[in-house]
Amino acid sequence: MATSIPTTQPDGSFQLRSVCRSELAASAHPTRLAARLDPALSAATLVRLQECPRLQPRLAELLLDNDMDSDRSGWEPDLLRGHDPRRAALLAGSIWHARSLRKLVSQSDLTVFIEFIGAEAHAFGIRHVAHAIANKLIADPEKLAQQIEHDGHACLGAWLNDRPVLERNRVFLRLPVGTAAENPAPEHGNASAQLFSLVVAHFEIPAR
Repeated sequence: MATSIPTTQPDGSFQLRSVCRSELAASAHPTRLAARLDPALSAATLVRLQECPRLQPRLAELLLDNDMDSDRSGWEPDLLRGHDPRRAALLAGSIWHARSLRKLVSQSDLTVFIEFIGAEAHAFGIRHVAHAIANKLIADPEKLAQQIEHDGHACLGAWLNDRPVLERNRVFLRLPVGTAAENPAPEHGNASAQLFSLVVAHFEIPAR
């Protein structure tokens, strides 16, 4: 009677977890890693640590607080499809303050604003002005840009708070320490789902 001889096959799920952990460690904002290791570490040292393949799985465990969810296989694309969380926050914030954006008509104001936030956020907010949240208008372009960044990050934080721990951390860890994403207000929670449905849909549109 023939007997089957067991063969060693690579564990695909293990390989996937390893790749995902390495990517997470490499993409985390250096301030997140510094907060877990030593705030005195230089930026150059942190980058070298993040780029070391041998250390990346361990750094990922450290960043995730050894969260058991990190051992699950089949990680899907992250909530922002790999896009920069700050970019996502600026897009959401531009909708929040779209009424003020629409009032920026002088070339000098637009130039100052776009230097801070970018043309994409300006156009995105104008396009979705029907979903604007803030009623108070901000005329100063620099102050408007700062408030867009603040409210956009707060909405991102509120949106992430409703997601499973691992999914949340895969995005949150790419943000620097100290943004408004860490302390969203109730009003940000109320609007975050609507705003980020528009942001995520924007990310899913193929680039031309």
